[in-house]
Amino acid sequence: MGLFKFIKDAGEKLFGASPSAAATPEALQQEVAKHGLQAQGLQVSVEGDKVKVSGNAMSTADAEKIILALGNTQGVAEVQSDLIVNKETPPSNMYTVAKGDTLWAIAEKEYGKGKGAHYTEIFEANKPMLTHPDKIYPGQVLRIPPLA
Repeated sequence: MGLFKFIKDAGEKLFGASPSAAATPEALQQEVAKHGLQAQGLQVSVEGDKVKVSGNAMSTADAEKIILALGNTQGVAEVQSDLIVNKETPPSNMYTVAKGDTLWAIAEKEYGKGKGAHYTEIFEANKPMLTHPDKIYPGQVLRIPPLA
């Protein structure tokens, strides 16, 4: 799927992570599992602040969520995804949350003026990592799915 960039000082603080290095592969796999995300044969490796992930994901959305679960952790600057997707769908845009952003404002930026009410699609696309529409933070990377 490619290389994805993240802000390594932002994100979930996992045991063993630091601002200069990602958590262990085991801790990162637990983070993926905590969100109920699965990929057959999921493999995670870490080299400093770079994470490499491989395996078979059921859909493009599942693969993107796995990438975000890994990348939105402290100490991760890049995720190299070699995930194989069983059911390809159009990929989502990735958006890095800025200070002062809301999901409504992000929807207006990404989908166009007057389409802020589509923030619910963004929220749903980022579940289970997001638990409430108001709980986003600067530096977090979100999936912005195409509008149907």
